Amino acid sequence: MRTPLRLVPALVLMAPGSAQAPLTEPLALDPVLADLLREALEGHPDLQKADAAVRMDQERVPQAGVLPDPSLSLGLQNDGFKRIEVGRMETSYYSVAFTQPFPWPGKRGLRQDVAAIGVDLSEALRSRVQMGLEADVRRGYTALLLLRGQKQLLDQQALFLEQAEKLARTRYEVGQGSQGDLLRAQVERTRLQLAAWSLEAEERSTVAALNRLRQHDPADPIVATAALADLPEPAELSPAQVEDRSPELAGAHASVKQTEKLLDLAKLDRRPDFAVTAGLMPRGALDPMWQVGVSISLPIYGHTKQQRAVAEHEHHLRGQGAEVASVRTLLRQRTEERTIQIQTLRRTRDLYHEGLLVQSEASFKAALAQYGAGRGSFLGALEALNGWVGDQGSYLQTLAQLQAQHIALREAALGPTVPIAGGSLGSTRIATGGSEMAAATKVTAKAPGATQDSGPASTKM
Repeated sequence: MRTPLRLVPALVLMAPGSAQAPLTEPLALDPVLADLLREALEGHPDLQKADAAVRMDQERVPQAGVLPDPSLSLGLQNDGFKRIEVGRMETSYYSVAFTQPFPWPGKRGLRQDVAAIGVDLSEALRSRVQMGLEADVRRGYTALLLLRGQKQLLDQQALFLEQAEKLARTRYEVGQGSQGDLLRAQVERTRLQLAAWSLEAEERSTVAALNRLRQHDPADPIVATAALADLPEPAELSPAQVEDRSPELAGAHASVKQTEKLLDLAKLDRRPDFAVTAGLMPRGALDPMWQVGVSISLPIYGHTKQQRAVAEHEHHLRGQGAEVASVRTLLRQRTEERTIQIQTLRRTRDLYHEGLLVQSEASFKAALAQYGAGRGSFLGALEALNGWVGDQGSYLQTLAQLQAQHIALREAALGPTVPIAGGSLGSTRIATGGSEMAAATKVTAKAPGATQDSGPASTKM
C-alpha cells in the first residue's frame, strides 16, 4: 500500500490506500506560481531600478567614444590705448579661433570599451535582482503550500482526536475506560486549536510577503489548489551550468575585462594628445589674417603620474583575477553542497513515501483498533497518533527543503541555502512512565538534509 502524496481526509486511513502518480511524473508549472512570478517580475521596484541602471550605463557608451568638445576663442588685439585701431594699423585685429582636441589614436575606442563593459556589469546586477526576486517568490509559494498542507494535517489530527474522544467516552460510559483517557483527548483537541491559530497567523504573514513581492495589498488572498507534492522537481544543474547562470561570476569576469581595458588605456595615457587650432583675424578695411596651429600635450610627469596609473591597474587586475577564482571556488562549494543535500533529501522523501509513512499509518490504526477492542491503552493510541503526525509533518518538511535546495541551486546563490519553514503543529508527545502529556510542541524541526536551522517565514522578504 502506498501512502498518497496529497493529504487525504482522515477516514481514508481506515481504508486501503489509493493509487498515486509516480514522483518523477513531469508536472506543468503551477498556474498560480506562474502568475505570481509574472506579477513580481513586471512591477517590482527593485527590478525597475536595476533596469534603469542598465539603460543609464547604455547611454554612457556612445558618450565615451566622442571627441572632446571643441573650444571657440574670441579676442581683440589693438595698438595703443587711445582708440580702436582695427582697420588703421596692420597689427590691430579681431580674432576668432576654433580649437579641436584629438586624443592619441586608440584612446577613444578603449574608453568606449570600458563603458560597454560597464553595461555588462549592470546587467549582471540586474540578473541577480531578477533571480533573487524569482527565488523569493518560489520560496514564498512553497512555504504557503507547506503551511496549508500542515493545516490539512492538523484537520486530520483533529478528526482522529475527535474519533478517539468518542471512543474513550463510550468506553468510560460502559465502565471499560477511565475518565483520564477522556480528559487527555479533550486537552489535546484544545491544544490543536492553539496550533491552528499559529498556522493561520503564519499563513497570513506568508501571503502578505508574497503580496509585497508582487506589489499587491498585503491582505489580498492567494488562492492555490495545488499541494506541496504537486510542485515539480527541476532537473539538477551541473557545476558548469550553475557557473553559466551566476551573475556574480559573470560580473567578476566583466570586471577583469574592464580592468584590462583600463590598463591599456593607462598605458596609452603616456602618449601625448593633440589639439588643432584654426583662426581668422579680421582687420577692418585691411586684408584679414588667418592662422592654423597644432598643440601637443607633454606628459613630462609620467614617472609619478601615468606610470603610477599603469601600476595601479596592474595591481587591480591581479585582484580581479583572484576575485574570479574566489567566486568560482565558493560557487562550486555551494553547488556541491546542494547537490549532496538534494540526493539526501530525495532518499529521505522516498523512505517516507515508500516505508515510514506506511508503517506509521499501520501502527496508528493498529493501536487505535487495539484500544477499541480493549487490548491496548489510550496512551499508546495517542503515542501512535503523535508518531503519525510527526512523520507526516517531517515528510512535508522534506518536500519543502528539497524545493529550497533546487531553488538555491538555480538561483546560483553564493550564500547558504535559505530554508523553507512551516508553522507549528500540536502534538501528543507523551512522557515516559505515564506522566502527564507535554505541552504542544513543534514538528517543524530541521528536515534531514537541510543546510541550516529553519527560521520563521520561508523567504528573504
